[in-house]
Amino acid sequence: MFRYTLARSGFGVLAFRRAYVLTRFAHSAPKNEYRPIKKVMVANRGEIAIRVFRACTELGIRTVAVYSEQDTGQMHRQKADEAYLIGKGLPPVAAYLHIPDIIKVAKDNGVDAIHPGYGFLSERAEFAQACSDAGVMFVGPSPETVRKMGDKVEARSLAMNAGVPVVPGTDAPISSLQEAQAFAQTYGFPIIFKAAYGGGGRGMRVVREYEELEENYQRAYSEALTAFGNGALFVEKFIEKPRHIEVQILGDKYGNVIHLYERDCSIQRRHQKVVEIAPAFQLDPHLRDRLHADAVNLARQVGYENAGTVEFLVDKHGKHYFIEVNSRLQVEHTVTEEITDVDLVHAQLHVCEGRSLPELGLKQDKIRVNGCAIQCRVTTEDPSRGFQPDTGRIEVFRSGEGMGIRLDSASAFQGAVISPHYDSLLVKVIASGKDLNTAASKMSRALAEFRVRGVKITWMSNAQSDLYSLFLCSYPGHVMVNGPTTPIPVKAKPSSTDPVVPPVTMGDPPVGFRDVLLRDGPEGFAKAVRAHKGLLLMDTTFRDAHQSLLATRVRTHDLKKISPFVSHNFSNLFSLENWGGATFDVAMRFLSECPWKRLQELRALIPNVPFQMLLRGANAVGYTNYPDNAVFKFCEVAKENGMDIFRVFDSLNYLPNMVLGMEAAGAAGGVVEAAISYTGDVSDPMRQKYSLEYYVKLADELVKAGTHILSIKDMAGLLKPEASKLLISALRDRFPDVPIHVHTHDTAGAGVAAMLACAEAGADVVDVAVDSMAGMTSQPSMGAMVACTKGTKLDTGIALEKVFDYSEYWEVARGLYAPFDCTATMKSGNADVYENEIPGGQYTNLHFQAHSMGLGNKFKEVKKAYAEANKLLGDLIKVTPSSKIVGDLAQFMVQNNLTRAEVEERADELSFPLSVVEFLQGYVGIPHGGFPEPFRSKVLKSLPRIDGRPGASLPPMDFKSLEEGLRATHGDDITPEDVMSAAMYPKVFQEFKEFTANFGPVDCLSTRLFLDGPKIAEEFEVELERGKILHIKALALGDLNKAGQREVFFELNGQLRSVLVKDTVAMKEMKFHPKAQKSIRGQVGAPMPGKVLEVKVKVGSKVEKGQPLCVLSAMKMETVVNSPMAGTIKAIHVTPDASLEGDDLILEIEE
Repeated sequence: MFRYTLARSGFGVLAFRRAYVLTRFAHSAPKNEYRPIKKVMVANRGEIAIRVFRACTELGIRTVAVYSEQDTGQMHRQKADEAYLIGKGLPPVAAYLHIPDIIKVAKDNGVDAIHPGYGFLSERAEFAQACSDAGVMFVGPSPETVRKMGDKVEARSLAMNAGVPVVPGTDAPISSLQEAQAFAQTYGFPIIFKAAYGGGGRGMRVVREYEELEENYQRAYSEALTAFGNGALFVEKFIEKPRHIEVQILGDKYGNVIHLYERDCSIQRRHQKVVEIAPAFQLDPHLRDRLHADAVNLARQVGYENAGTVEFLVDKHGKHYFIEVNSRLQVEHTVTEEITDVDLVHAQLHVCEGRSLPELGLKQDKIRVNGCAIQCRVTTEDPSRGFQPDTGRIEVFRSGEGMGIRLDSASAFQGAVISPHYDSLLVKVIASGKDLNTAASKMSRALAEFRVRGVKITWMSNAQSDLYSLFLCSYPGHVMVNGPTTPIPVKAKPSSTDPVVPPVTMGDPPVGFRDVLLRDGPEGFAKAVRAHKGLLLMDTTFRDAHQSLLATRVRTHDLKKISPFVSHNFSNLFSLENWGGATFDVAMRFLSECPWKRLQELRALIPNVPFQMLLRGANAVGYTNYPDNAVFKFCEVAKENGMDIFRVFDSLNYLPNMVLGMEAAGAAGGVVEAAISYTGDVSDPMRQKYSLEYYVKLADELVKAGTHILSIKDMAGLLKPEASKLLISALRDRFPDVPIHVHTHDTAGAGVAAMLACAEAGADVVDVAVDSMAGMTSQPSMGAMVACTKGTKLDTGIALEKVFDYSEYWEVARGLYAPFDCTATMKSGNADVYENEIPGGQYTNLHFQAHSMGLGNKFKEVKKAYAEANKLLGDLIKVTPSSKIVGDLAQFMVQNNLTRAEVEERADELSFPLSVVEFLQGYVGIPHGGFPEPFRSKVLKSLPRIDGRPGASLPPMDFKSLEEGLRATHGDDITPEDVMSAAMYPKVFQEFKEFTANFGPVDCLSTRLFLDGPKIAEEFEVELERGKILHIKALALGDLNKAGQREVFFELNGQLRSVLVKDTVAMKEMKFHPKAQKSIRGQVGAPMPGKVLEVKVKVGSKVEKGQPLCVLSAMKMETVVNSPMAGTIKAIHVTPDASLEGDDLILEIEE
């Protein structure tokens, strides 16, 4: 009853308003001409249909919508009083072009008038005639006028008769390519094809060269045929860079014609207007008057009635040329309405009924310009892909509003599905103000307020916070459906407790050793270190500690939190090791974050403590050899981003490799710390391959090469207290002025004792990790070293209570990484490291690998095999990558149940791991004492061998070419840091960029959410930046759809959001069109969703770069897919009429 009462009440108001309007006009209009309109059909869709419906409702007129089968969910259907299906079984566009269906619906439902909107049938004379024949009024000019104005050639002739200048062009529509060629030969290039029976940029192509003529003729003809039902074209001389000025006219049935001033529509893309301004700015007043006069004269000559637009081009000399008349309402009519206060749709309807312009108060002397208005068309097009139309569902929609802003839209709401079948216009934003600057500032503000996610749009908002919001649902949704993106070695779950950062004092942090470095340079810094009283510490918590204990998985998110505390309370640290080594590739590979961004952000938070990185000599931060210029460039970029100390080592202590790294670090302006990798036992007279004399001689070479600091890198924790005294004493005696830095691991549990012995023997710096991240395969305890030296000549000057606070943070933070914690499978260190010599980080990794391969119960055998493999390879220095080579051989031996003797005996027939073979070839360098023979010869047989430094023969890396390739693949936001990442790890960087393209930056997510995702009904917060916090709640997981996706629902800041996530497991069992892989050269993907119109090549065809391969159609626009390279067609994956999604594989080309 309540709903019925509302309906009756609404109809009463509508009837009263309509009665008032009719009474008011009944006394003034000639009775024989007046035909009141009670019901209007709009033969169109989208925002123009809604615009007309609103005007009708204001005038008390009932409304009727028509819709295609593809438009059943569109908003225009819901905005009308009645709605009817047309074109059943027809293609999407053809439905709105099917005149018999439209007329039948009108006749069957008592429609008085049909408004054509714009596009579709709006300029089809046969449609206007069909309306007239059916006794239904056509809201527009007469059929004859529509015919004259719709025929661009006849319109040109009429313009010339009216004395209006025109652009040189054909006198009639052309019917063949030969006619176009003849015109081009007469007038020269450039020329332009235009659809003879429609506008809006459809069927329009500019041709600048003869070679482009045939292809553009075919595309223009096909587009015009699809959009307007007639492919006829005419040709004009193309005027370069003109202004596009159009004059709004309005006429009635009594010969009255007025203009409502002009609009500047010069900002276009693909001949479609994007921004329109009224009135035209900086237009010569005399030219403005001539444009108005020519437009009105032309309209009067043809007896024009209703609304229309006369369009002109104005060249750089101020000469104007008539181009066409659009005998309909224009998309940009809104700006004219804003500056003249004339409702053009109201006027159209009244004129159609028989009212005269004077009766409507529309006299030329009464029309005034009031301020300025700008319209921007927001379309669903992807700027990063050449503005190709984009389709899909709008996940987020928030519009810009406020004073001076008008929005005309239809599908602009959350949940709307953008179809590939129609125009890509999403919403028209109209800003008005007292002048152009005011209107522009309002427009800029309104566009900045828009938030549209789910489909690409023609501009990107400058507000990063909402750019992340959809990503911050997409990634957790992906994890909820598919599980963690980073491999989880054990089933342990991250802790649900986040660490609490201890209090940090306000103000700037105290002066630290970095201030000395910045003031005095590397040499002065080294002198200050050597002159320092007491023992200096380097904290490895930010790198090697978590590399050893947590599989290098600690995220920047957790490092940043504790950084201010470190800066304020540990300013007297020698340095903070926080970068390089395995952290570089793992950041991209497993943590989906940029290693350079980590360095930049930590540098900003810790300005006073020097940063130290691990540089693998000629291998930089990789596992292979790089051209020399790549190593130099890497160090240069690292220094620019905040790195201070480069600890340079080589996995074999191969001097040429080390010297290259030292030179690169020095050239970059960094502190050079040459690190000698330690193995063996200098205190054991029975082990003389790596004797005390060996280390002193190597150190002598490094000091001669210019190192600022000398380092001992004890990567397996083999230094015993006695060996520490012998080695460091010998080095101190030999180099009294060179600072000595010692690095070790605590695998055997003797790390603190060994470091105290080193300090007593003269070491200036030793490495430690905070207590909760120390011990086992990590470094010795910071707290233990601070406590043991307190009050002695080695006092570190560090407050022990601050170490406790620091340790408490990491104790809780470590729980977040439980799936990677070595304690999941390893409960203690082991002194057997003195026998197997496995480096700390590798010890942890081997333990994990053994368990994952089902060899957990055989880890003791793996360790024994490691020692045997080391002997097979000649007793190597073991540190990445040489340690991996030994480890690969050890696991090979265990998996194949081979002894050392069996491997030696069968070396010529076994299939060894690639890393072992490449080592024996010389790709890593030359080990101390040479390669093991005859083992090497038996393995390599006839394979090539490398003599000398492996990277010496590599050609320089072309960074310019690399950057150009990256920009072509990923867009223009490629940085010098990105170039270096790609240079070091091409495939890893490619995968990282693909991840960020899909999910955006995820570094603001908490670690538990990143690793494990949220639980249903869990609420969490994400801080995008200071003062911007998103409140998110995971609501539900949807069922699997036909596309292999699940809808995941969230509540974001109180608003419902959902994302579609591909179920990777389910999709393996479903068949889908393959996607083009950007990383595979020659795979050509669809640049946009659409339909295949034509395939222009066959398998085996030879193609040139830029040659057309196929033609796609979407949103009434045709796109030619050109070949990205020269080659031969290897395979074709599409056929004509096939429907494609974006990036679907079209064909493959091989060089």
